[in-house]
Amino acid sequence: MGQIESAANIGRISVHPGMMLVLFLVGVGLGAFGYRVIATPAVSPLAPAGQNVPQLIKQGQRIFIPEGSPLRGKLAVDLVTQTELQQNLTLPAVVEADPAHLVRILPPLAGRIVQLNVELGERVEQGQPLAILDSPDVGTAYADYERAKAHLSLALKSRDRLRELVKTSAIAVRDLQEAEAEYLTAEAEQERAEARLRQIGLDPEVPSTSRAVAISAPISGSVIELTVAPGTFWNDPTAALMTIADLNTIWVTANVPEKDTARVEKGQAVDIVFAAYPGETFNGQVLFVSNVLDPDTRRTKVRIELENPGIRFKPGMFANVTFFSPKRLVPIIPTTALVLRDETNQVFVEIAPWCFEPRRVDIDFQRGDQIVIRNGLAAGDRVVARGGVLLND
Repeated sequence: MGQIESAANIGRISVHPGMMLVLFLVGVGLGAFGYRVIATPAVSPLAPAGQNVPQLIKQGQRIFIPEGSPLRGKLAVDLVTQTELQQNLTLPAVVEADPAHLVRILPPLAGRIVQLNVELGERVEQGQPLAILDSPDVGTAYADYERAKAHLSLALKSRDRLRELVKTSAIAVRDLQEAEAEYLTAEAEQERAEARLRQIGLDPEVPSTSRAVAISAPISGSVIELTVAPGTFWNDPTAALMTIADLNTIWVTANVPEKDTARVEKGQAVDIVFAAYPGETFNGQVLFVSNVLDPDTRRTKVRIELENPGIRFKPGMFANVTFFSPKRLVPIIPTTALVLRDETNQVFVEIAPWCFEPRRVDIDFQRGDQIVIRNGLAAGDRVVARGGVLLND
């Protein structure tokens, strides 16, 4: 029997009545403040033998690490620091002619190109003949002008005669008024016919028996497009024979991705490196940022105006443009401070000694073992820099 009693006493733990009272009071006190004890209690090396200490206590979003918890030795808390950042953006670009210095040459009449005096890429001066157009409409235009001149002369004589007659009351005033109106109509028709000849490039006072019309350059520049050849019959007055551009000033056009649009603005400084001149860097600034996003490419057009002495930059050339952003101070944290929860990034911020709460953060980008924070933290905040995953239940 003595052996049986000894076996029954194995594993029996003697608890002092006073200790039971302490544990009871601790449980009641935590419950009164709404705290919930999490994880398996651990024996604190700082507490008297037999006293249990929880690893952490949660109240809503707040997490408290009590004194004596082994988690205190596993967490590293550090300040959020900040660094000066200049986030530049480099994009491919292409050279374009400035539309404000570009002219499309349209034929004044329908006809056949009998002579072409320029080639693609050639430099031309204002007034230089570009092509000769043979058109039967030249005779029609001269005939309209001569008919308008004759009508005006007859209307002028009729008006002057009626002016004299009305003085003697030989005719009614109404007849003179009709003659005045007829004269004004004839005068307007003569001016229209004369303007038509001048638009074609002909002198109304020098009648020509030829049907040829010389097409001249309206500006000095380079022929950047040529769509006609000798012998071509051209009957579409809205289709350009060629395009001339003044390339003393050109545009460098880049397409900025939608996510980077906010990093580019008018007047922003840029550096340009052309594929044709790899050892040189050219300085410029943003002239224009489009207000329209291309729905297919999800990009915004940005143009930089650049002086072009010696016509070194030619339309179609490729370049790389670097957009310089202003320097700014940004908060940074170590990558080990970031905890992923429910597909969102968060950190644990210390709001009181050994009391933490999770906070969602937006990441700008990662640089080495550091993360630049866009939103959610500020310099001086204290966060769990290492071991935060132990709090992420």
